[in-house]
Amino acid sequence: MSGGLDDGSRLSFGVASAAYQIEGAPEADGKGPSIWDTFTRVPGAIDDGTDGSVACASYPDPRPDLDLVAGLGVGYYRFSISWPRIQPLGSGTVQKSGLDYYERLVDGLQERGIEPMATLYHWDLPQALEDRGGWLVRETAEHFADYAGVVHDLLGDRVRVWATHNEPWCAAYLGYASGRHAPGRQVGAQAHRAAHHLLLSHGLAAERLHAGGADTVGIVLNLTPVWPDSSTAATAADGVDAIRNRIWLGALVDGEYDAGTLRVAPVLADPVLVRPGDLDLVRGSADWLGVNYYTPARVDIALPGETPVVDEGGDAEVDAFPGVEDFRFTPRHPRTDIDWEISPLGLEELLVETYRRTQLPLVVTENGAAFSDLTTMADGTVDDADRVDYLRTHLAAIEAARASGADVRTYVLWTLMDNFEWSHGYTKHFGLVSVDRADLSRRPKRSYGWVAEQTNERAP
Repeated sequence: MSGGLDDGSRLSFGVASAAYQIEGAPEADGKGPSIWDTFTRVPGAIDDGTDGSVACASYPDPRPDLDLVAGLGVGYYRFSISWPRIQPLGSGTVQKSGLDYYERLVDGLQERGIEPMATLYHWDLPQALEDRGGWLVRETAEHFADYAGVVHDLLGDRVRVWATHNEPWCAAYLGYASGRHAPGRQVGAQAHRAAHHLLLSHGLAAERLHAGGADTVGIVLNLTPVWPDSSTAATAADGVDAIRNRIWLGALVDGEYDAGTLRVAPVLADPVLVRPGDLDLVRGSADWLGVNYYTPARVDIALPGETPVVDEGGDAEVDAFPGVEDFRFTPRHPRTDIDWEISPLGLEELLVETYRRTQLPLVVTENGAAFSDLTTMADGTVDDADRVDYLRTHLAAIEAARASGADVRTYVLWTLMDNFEWSHGYTKHFGLVSVDRADLSRRPKRSYGWVAEQTNERAP
């Protein structure tokens, strides 16, 4: 390995989770409230009225879940660290007991021969920082860099692969434009401010981590191919592509927001927001790029008189694209249980184009599918043949992208086990392992065995 990432001579495997979705214990050991603790108390915010207070109850003892990871035979476990567990107020006092949990988790991974892949932010902003403006204000980016330094000081001798953010598009645009995610604000074009501050926070944190000796620092983006669905949809598709893809890649690769991005987000040309040196700090700050892929975005213009409420599949409402007017998403079949179009071709195209654009080592940091999981085998195990087929075809797409020259190092599956799926609550199942909501017992699904077979067959 080089800097914690495999060298790419063969495709390695991993599996992923996120702190708020599995840990539970929202007040244990001095943890402060996060925006998701607050958001889930808003009536109607979560489809089934639930929250992450229990989740998968992984916080007290991570070892049983780490045994499940080890049973897959994967080389990596991608997990996230809860900022309010480390700094309950988002700055200042450090809660050592919260750090101790992640130290036990990392040590447990290494004991099992699994490489830790740590994400510093997977959406659970300390509520105290949101109360002072959240990602709409520059101060939050500066606090994030301090938090990154605190975590690296403890774990940097054992964690070699770091990601600053997971899907900043969601944090900015679902959090501050559509309001579908925490903090649930609907401030329209002001969400572009959040996007810039998230990018700035990545640049500041990457600088801090590199200065501290971090082996390899990346960022995880939920990029997607954007396909116009008619000859008249080109302008709308360009706007969607700008906000979903180019706003992030332009800053990371070129150190600028391109003309198409400024067309839909003119506030990004404001020197009071984007200060001299901001984008110079972001440019070249990533050693690797994480790509989360589930579905393509087919874009068409809105029909005459139509209120465009059709979304890309459960989360990406048109309201999450401020500045892009009169369009709709038009996903085709087949689709998953979350209504996302299934298209392995989209993943292949995305990886080839993203590598051409960035020339960075790529990791597919999330890929998976929500299905109803209603079919069981004689022993009661979920027979998720549809998920196996989804993973098989997307694995083939990754191999095709590698054959076309894309430097894709690792395939990280989402997710280890069924968990709290954000605004959908517990109604959507992505896991390789089922979790009984009554007693939280874990049972591997058919897909778990399939992944184990793949890792065994590809072992060096």
